[in-house]
Amino acid sequence: MNASFKYIFHSGKNSKFLFYLKAVARELVPDSWTRQRLQKEMEMCAQLYDENYIASRVDYYCKLMTSTKLGPDASRIGDLHKKGHNSTYYYDSREIIRWFDSELRWNYLFGDIRDIPPYPTIVKSRSLTPDNANSVLLKLDKCRHFVYVNDKIPFADKQDRVIFRGQVGTRENRIRFIQQFANDPRVDAANTLANGGLLADNPDGKAIVPRMSLYEHLNYKYIMALEGNDVASNLKWVMSSNSLAVMPRPTCETWFMEGRLKPNVHYIEIRDDYADLIEKMDYYTDHPDEA
Repeated sequence: MNASFKYIFHSGKNSKFLFYLKAVARELVPDSWTRQRLQKEMEMCAQLYDENYIASRVDYYCKLMTSTKLGPDASRIGDLHKKGHNSTYYYDSREIIRWFDSELRWNYLFGDIRDIPPYPTIVKSRSLTPDNANSVLLKLDKCRHFVYVNDKIPFADKQDRVIFRGQVGTRENRIRFIQQFANDPRVDAANTLANGGLLADNPDGKAIVPRMSLYEHLNYKYIMALEGNDVASNLKWVMSSNSLAVMPRPTCETWFMEGRLKPNVHYIEIRDDYADLIEKMDYYTDHPDEA
């Protein structure tokens, strides 16, 4: 089977076909029905879940403490249309806003967002800075980001190596990582971006190797989770595996609340310059119970 064809059907990622099938089917239900159901759904949630826990999550995603103006460009939530938007962001947003009055207003920025907007705005990602209250997180682009795996390989049976596969492009942290460990036998790192990239030994930016499925990554004890345009998109599924996520402390977060992850509890924290990577690998290989 052709390698790229095999990857499409055995990548381990969420099925976009099923995502769109469910999203389109959901759109067949009138918004008026969900709005009528809202109060009953809220009452049911209050019975099923810990309200204090829900409140703590809400307060984390929306840090605004007082009534705040939305600014002159806020639009009606009922005016959101698929045209001109990434369809995954559109459908993920529609799944939520269809429960509310279409006359309500909001600001939103779809895509990989790091800059803090001047007014309260719905975003998928935000920088981990003290002044990020205007960036209000919603679970967007979840088909791509919220992937989990069923890893049947025990940690002890995996290769004592670390792997990184990703689109390098012009991302300085990824370029530096691949160049720094190009000849290290303990590190399997390569660029999968077909076009673009500034690697010194690959000035045309061509992909060094084909993409690997998530399941192929699971043969390694350690998996690098390097931030790209915003968060490291592989962090969720790596943390659900028997391999260990390895990364510097995150600078960006999503609905996954990367800012609440504890270093050396949820992931192996390494220095920003990667200088202690091999040392940390050796430590956890020698201390499998801690791993």
